[in-house]
Amino acid sequence: QVQLVESGGGLVHTGGSLRLSCAASGRTFSSYTMGWFRQAPGKDREFVAAISGSGDTLYYAGSVKGRFTISRDNAKNTVYLQMNSLKFEDTAVYYCAAKVVGTNQYVYWGPGTQVTVSS
Repeated sequence: QVQLVESGGGLVHTGGSLRLSCAASGRTFSSYTMGWFRQAPGKDREFVAAISGSGDTLYYAGSVKGRFTISRDNAKNTVYLQMNSLKFEDTAVYYCAAKVVGTNQYVYWGPGTQVTVSS
């Protein structure tokens, strides 16, 4: 069982930056691929970024590539999402998720943190 808790959301102006953190419980954090997803009002949840257990492989949605950076610190059981050049359309609830390395389904989810970008 893995418990995830996001933090770092808030209100920011267009062009600003935020860094989200996701703290995980447990002692096998490096066994999980970690992902960030988001859901805007009235829209489906969408993939944002993911990072392999070792941190060597990164994945990004096209809409955030070049603006967002995912990273992880396995010693601290934490994954980060640095968000730069924020746009109004980045407004959403951001969720951290975990899946066992080598599997396809994210099975653990955090409660989410709100990111609001104002123009």
